[in-house]
Amino acid sequence: MDLNDSASLQEVTRVLQEEVKLAARPHNYLLIDLVTQTIHIKGRGLDLYRIPIVAWSFKTPHAVHGTHRLIARPPIARRTVDPTVSVEQIPLSLADMPAAYTLSFTPALTIEVRPSDEEDIFRRLWAGAKTWWRSLNDWASSFSKGESSDPSPYLLLELSREQAQSLAWSAVDGMPLVIRRATDKK
Repeated sequence: MDLNDSASLQEVTRVLQEEVKLAARPHNYLLIDLVTQTIHIKGRGLDLYRIPIVAWSFKTPHAVHGTHRLIARPPIARRTVDPTVSVEQIPLSLADMPAAYTLSFTPALTIEVRPSDEEDIFRRLWAGAKTWWRSLNDWASSFSKGESSDPSPYLLLELSREQAQSLAWSAVDGMPLVIRRATDKK
């Protein structure tokens, strides 16, 4: 961190103030640090788990302030348990978690998580088309309302497949999130 960069210092101070509030509570929270490209799963201010970010892009980052709360965790295809079977059944595992999903937060923030090792060209094209469609919808709605306001913030994160599944496993409804924005890129 450059101590002569006032924007960077303001951002670090903002994040630390939010973290102090969250660390006082017994619940886990997320800190997405775009400067160090790391997602921190934290409890009481301590790192419980770190997830490296392979790549990211952020649309309207200046609109992100304070703490956001996860509306709903990613959907999981749960196995059906047959109570009549006496053989031990396989429990839910990390492999059952989705690797590509969208997280919605309040106040308005959307985070799309994609696996970085996605080799299926059709899935990559579909994900790109969804991003393009979201941008077009945001533009059309602001144009039709006659507003020049910015659309809601949208963060795209590329993680390794296993780390994307770990994040899905860790997410809990209502989980708080703080984002440390990069002041010099994107």
